[in-house]
Amino acid sequence: MDEGNVARLSSLRTGGSFKSTLSGRSTPRNSPTFRRLHSSRTPRRDARNSAGALWFRSNRLVFWLLLITLWAYLGFYIQSKWAHGENDRSFLGYRNKPGPDSDQAANEVSLALTNGSNELVGGRDGMMNLKNMTVVLAQKGGLSSRQDVPPKRSKRSERGMRSKLRGRKITTRGVRSSNMEEQEEEIPKTNTSFGLLFGPFGSTEEQILGWSATKRSGTCDRKGEFARLVWSRKFVLIFHELSMTGAPLSMMELATELLSCGATVSAVVLSKKGGLMSELARRRIKVLDDKANLSFKTAMKADLVIAGSAVCASWIEQYLAHSTASASNQLAWWIMENRREYYDRSKVFLNRVKMLVFLSEAQSNQWLSWCEKENIKLHSQLAIVPLSVNDELAFVAGIPCSLNTPSFSTEKMLEKRQLLRNSVRKEMGLTDNDVLVMTLSSINPAKGQHLLLKSVQLLIDQNTSRHETSMLTAGNSTNSVTVDDSWTVRKLNEETQEGRLKMLIGSVGSKSNKVAYVKGILRFLSNHSNLSKSVLWTRATTNVASLYSAADIYVINSQGMGETFGRVTIEAMAFGLPVLGTDAGGTKEIVEHNITGLLHPAGRVGTEVLSQNLQFLLKNPSTRKQMGTRGRKKVEKMYLKQHMYKKFAQVLFKCMRIK
Repeated sequence: MDEGNVARLSSLRTGGSFKSTLSGRSTPRNSPTFRRLHSSRTPRRDARNSAGALWFRSNRLVFWLLLITLWAYLGFYIQSKWAHGENDRSFLGYRNKPGPDSDQAANEVSLALTNGSNELVGGRDGMMNLKNMTVVLAQKGGLSSRQDVPPKRSKRSERGMRSKLRGRKITTRGVRSSNMEEQEEEIPKTNTSFGLLFGPFGSTEEQILGWSATKRSGTCDRKGEFARLVWSRKFVLIFHELSMTGAPLSMMELATELLSCGATVSAVVLSKKGGLMSELARRRIKVLDDKANLSFKTAMKADLVIAGSAVCASWIEQYLAHSTASASNQLAWWIMENRREYYDRSKVFLNRVKMLVFLSEAQSNQWLSWCEKENIKLHSQLAIVPLSVNDELAFVAGIPCSLNTPSFSTEKMLEKRQLLRNSVRKEMGLTDNDVLVMTLSSINPAKGQHLLLKSVQLLIDQNTSRHETSMLTAGNSTNSVTVDDSWTVRKLNEETQEGRLKMLIGSVGSKSNKVAYVKGILRFLSNHSNLSKSVLWTRATTNVASLYSAADIYVINSQGMGETFGRVTIEAMAFGLPVLGTDAGGTKEIVEHNITGLLHPAGRVGTEVLSQNLQFLLKNPSTRKQMGTRGRKKVEKMYLKQHMYKKFAQVLFKCMRIK
């Protein structure tokens, strides 16, 4: 053992120091091996290079396969580009030169555009000409401008070309059909006979208010009873359509609030008529592709199914037929219509749901009276949940809501709202002396736009005759006009000037509009040029804050039984507008006569009364302001989001199985 230890120690010290031993240099410094290993780093690089060469030699077959694959791909790519060249391209130094045929086609397209624009401005048939122009452009767009065709093509390239042309034809047909649907013959874009079309003002809102549409999502009150009930629950909401009207908008906002409170929401859309699909996608509301079997299976797994219209009766019938007997216990029916035709459609299923939800006392009483006349005893529970002003509109109106922050306080929002008003009115061509009277709804007989225009025409005729009488009196009294007389004439001219009253009507392009009714309105305006000069139009849009900010008076002229509730009524009141409404339906529950607005009878008998009410508010701006202030306070007290969801929480508690 001792000899072995001695030998080991001596070998470590031979030809070097103890320091070199600790550093791991066990080879003597002066030995040939040491010099070969430590003279330079070249041998290590050579070793790596030799290893790479060895790998290449051993995997030569794999390398050549990769190279052949790359070469074949490049060849197919070149062939494809050569066979399917684009309109404007430069490939391998080859560039197409436009021929005379392509220049002629371009001239034809520009001529079609010019003619289409002239006809659009020129007359009532402009929209039809725009349709034809769109079809022509779609047909020309499906053609290639390439003139030089390669003399030979492979079979594969020809098959590819045929499939590509088929795809182009399908695209052309799709564009043609979609344009036909969008370019519905309603209101021309610009026409001096019918007024001007303005809006939407979404970009103006974002620029002035300083916030974008992506921020407009539900902000749940986590401490509220509604949030506690819906957390981690599953809901299925039934939309009867996607138009920008009361029922679909209310259902969309309910879905947004449920999602923000931690619930899972699936939407079933019975008809995709309307323009809310993109908004549903932006708010991340899942829309089921199937409105039959898939929707039934999803509904049976949900904690609660909420149908948002009387039109949903057909879906409810099929759902109850495909589900178990207990399915009706998880079904709430939020009915938002108040016409007999809707009652007749849904009366068979009124007792087959857990709860019936109405919007107003007037609507509830009307449906109960229909049931009594037909000896239908309702066993379903009843509830009344009025609609509310959403937080997005309350935020712009300067009403405290969940969107307010230190940088977006109510005081600052009131200042920005005034800037928004000035900007929109300037774009509409309005002056400070103009009074903008507005009505926003789908254009159909139930909303009474035609009768409203007759009231405005009656007002204009009365002011014109009064002005002419005053002028004749002033002219016959003496040949020389005194200073007082000239002041009176000038004052009358100011009161009856052309831009004193402006009428804004929406919503152009709504899928709920009745085209025949719109044509009747246009004919009426064409026969009254003095009225048509005062009429403005606006498109169907969800960006309505700018419109409410620009307006001075709001009119809800719903006919028949009146409005079921009147969502636009409370929105206008939130912006401090006095409301002129029919004395019927939900409107008379919201608008207090001579306090927050003025009421008039429905039908033709109310035309003259509405004209008088308009004249009264035109002459009394202080009264307009007082009524608007009282209406705003009523909204803050009764019709904000927290008021609606407090009542909706009671509906959820009674319908769902609460553990």
